Parts: sequence; C-alpha cells; structure tokens
Amino acid sequence: MSTLTPAAPQNSGPARSTSPTALNTGSRAARRRGKARMDPTRNNTAAGIAAWLLALLFAVPVLWMVLTSFHSETDAATNPPSVAANLTLDAYREFFGETSGVSPWPSLINSATASILSTVLVLLLAFPAAYALSIRPVKKWTDVMFFFLSTKMMPVVAAILPLYLFARTVGALDNIWFLILMYTSMNLPIAVWMMRSFLAEVPEEMLEAAQIDGANLLLILRKIIAPVAMPGIAATALICFIFSWNELLLARVLTGVVAGTAPVFLTGFVSGQGLFLAKVCAAAVVISLPVLFAGFAAQDKLVQGLSLGAVK
Repeated sequence: MSTLTPAAPQNSGPARSTSPTALNTGSRAARRRGKARMDPTRNNTAAGIAAWLLALLFAVPVLWMVLTSFHSETDAATNPPSVAANLTLDAYREFFGETSGVSPWPSLINSATASILSTVLVLLLAFPAAYALSIRPVKKWTDVMFFFLSTKMMPVVAAILPLYLFARTVGALDNIWFLILMYTSMNLPIAVWMMRSFLAEVPEEMLEAAQIDGANLLLILRKIIAPVAMPGIAATALICFIFSWNELLLARVLTGVVAGTAPVFLTGFVSGQGLFLAKVCAAAVVISLPVLFAGFAAQDKLVQGLSLGAVK
C-alpha cells in the first residue's frame, strides 16, 4: 500500500526580498521626498522675498516724495528726474510761511481739532451701539448692520450739493463744528462694524460674573468690556482719525478761510502757472507726519485690534 505525500506548494513568481536593509532604504528615500515637497525654509524664503518686494513697491513712491521735497523747484521738475541734485530746505521754508507769509498752523490746528473731536464722538456713539449689536443683540440686528453698511455705498460727491445747501441755509459754512459733525457721521458706520466684531470676542462668563456681583450696565461697559476690547477700540480710533485727517472733499467744499484743514491748505500750492512740485511734496511730508506718529505709537494695539476678531 503506497503512502501519499502532500505536494510541495509551487511559487507563482520570484520571491520578494523583505530584508530590513531594503525597508530602511525605502523609508529614508520616502522621507527625503517628503522633505523636498514640504520644505518650510524654502517656503518661508519665498514668502519673505515677496513681502519685501511688496513693501518696496509701496515705499518707493513715499521715499521719492521725501527726496523731491528737499530739491529745488527746477530740479524737481526735470525729466528724467534728477536724483543727485543739490538738497535744500526752500520748499519747507515756503510751506511754513517764511517766504510767502502764509502760516500753515491754523490749518493744521483745524485738522487736529476736527479729527480728534470727531474720533471721540464716534467712539462714544459706536461703543454702546456695538454692545447692543454683539453682546446683547437686538431684534433684526443684521438689518441694522446692513443699514450702517448701506450708508457707505453712496459716494460723497452725490451728497455734497445737498450738504452745501443745508450748511448755507443754517449758516454753518466755514464752521469747524459742522465739519466735526460731518466727520462723525462719515466714520460712525465703519466704527460700529469694527467694534461689533471686537466686542463679540468678550467672554460672556465675565459679564455674567459681573452681573452676579451687582454691577450695572455702565460699570460693566467701563470696567470690564472696555479693558478687554481696548486693542480693538484703539484700532478703530486710529482708523477714524486717519480717515478724518486725510479727508479733502468735504473740507474743500464746506470750509474756507476760517475752518480750512491741512489737505485744503496743501491744494493751495497747486497752481496753473509756475513750478510747485517741491512745495507740494514738502507739504505732503509735513501733513503725513501726525498720522505716521499716531500709527507708530499705537502699532501694538493696532495689530492686536485688527487680529482680535479674525480667528474664532
């Protein structure tokens, strides 16, 4: 009687090597390919170069304006521009009235008065409005926000004639207080929109704890909400100040000799006859300094404020 033995299994193909050396080599190659695809150093370098190029694109016109302000009118008007021309302070002397006899200080004071007071009024009005639209939202608060936004859709030039006729009727032409009112109404919608997003980040637990301790609404606004949202308030104040300081159309139409602002004074150097480029550049540099100083002084609060409502 014969004994049956099981047949040996047949291989369908060549045996694959699974040695540790081959596995380690493959994993190292895969890691190298992954590092090549996701190299953070290379990405950061490209982003840094792009940021520097963009900053240079914005900085070159400003630097050219500053350089032109130190040139004489003849050198400033040459074509192509003369970069290595002699430097002089004649344009700044004329801006400050040493040669023309017209002082810029009344216009600068008017701009500072209108910008600062309108910014204070905007904050006083926008802060409780933003509280009512964010922390304690009223009914149909989205419709209210859309109404605020819709007021910025109409261009100022479309409303300048009715405003001029109204100011002439009530005797408010060339009046700094009427200009302050216009700047307040101009900046109030954007301030409410900004502060609403900032106040929405205030933790509700802090407000509930304050209410349990017996704090009233004014105390909560002043002692709890305002300190937490101070970066956002500072950012809103700086933007409103910049908008008011740089505004030209309303000031040009509604003011004259008494309430004229710095941008209006700058346009007085533009003439149809003669050379004026150096004087205009000098005036633009001087008028830009308060905004630059305010921005540098509040840059920490500005960065915190603009990023306060960006991440949920």
